[in-house]
Amino acid sequence: MSLVVYLAALVFGMTSVLLFRRPRTAAPRNPLTLSTCAAVILGALVFVCAAPATLARVNSLTGVPNFGAPLTYGMLSAYSCAVLVLLINWRGGSRERVRRMVLRSVAAYGLLVAAIVVLFALAEADTERLTDLDTYYANTPFMREMILLYLVGHSAAMLVMCAVCVKWGREVGGLLRTGLRLILVGALLDVVGFQLTKYTALVARWTGHELDFLSTTVAPPMASLGALLCSAGFVLPRLLPPVLAQWRGG
Repeated sequence: MSLVVYLAALVFGMTSVLLFRRPRTAAPRNPLTLSTCAAVILGALVFVCAAPATLARVNSLTGVPNFGAPLTYGMLSAYSCAVLVLLINWRGGSRERVRRMVLRSVAAYGLLVAAIVVLFALAEADTERLTDLDTYYANTPFMREMILLYLVGHSAAMLVMCAVCVKWGREVGGLLRTGLRLILVGALLDVVGFQLTKYTALVARWTGHELDFLSTTVAPPMASLGALLCSAGFVLPRLLPPVLAQWRGG
């Protein structure tokens, strides 16, 4: 499992490097490029933090069982926020409107991360769980709320992304439409393959049943595949045109 998520993180990291190594005629530090790279890098960090090997190391270094959980959930919330900021910059509009929407997104997810940290501090979670924390602590006060909160925050971002991709996909063509379709497929994989399976496993625990395999076996690879497709969709319209232009010019 650790190898899979580390490889996914490597792909994310290399994507951000490629974005910053675009031709000099491009503006590598415009808001759209920066927000794209931020989303890709945070996506990579989510995979790194979620790896069992990383979780075990973080727990050991801090001396706090399961400290890696709020770290991972906070990072996932930051990634969700970065995705929304990227969509806002991609859509464009007046500078004031873009700035206002970005600040609102950052404020909302900043509060979400703070709530995750507070709930973890209030919870009693002394048994280290590296792969099944969500279901193991599904009925534990404060941990239950923390788990549900991070899932709801991520669901909100992905559902917004699906709606935006469907709407914009009707208005644009070419590589941009291809990118939007990739993002839509990736987001749907995340919603159905990761989030729905997580919610189902949690509800099963709440009702006295056990479907933990959905959370521990099905959800992680679906999240990895969905995130990689989203990443490809974000960067394809940004990377391919200058690469083709350089190749034709050479």
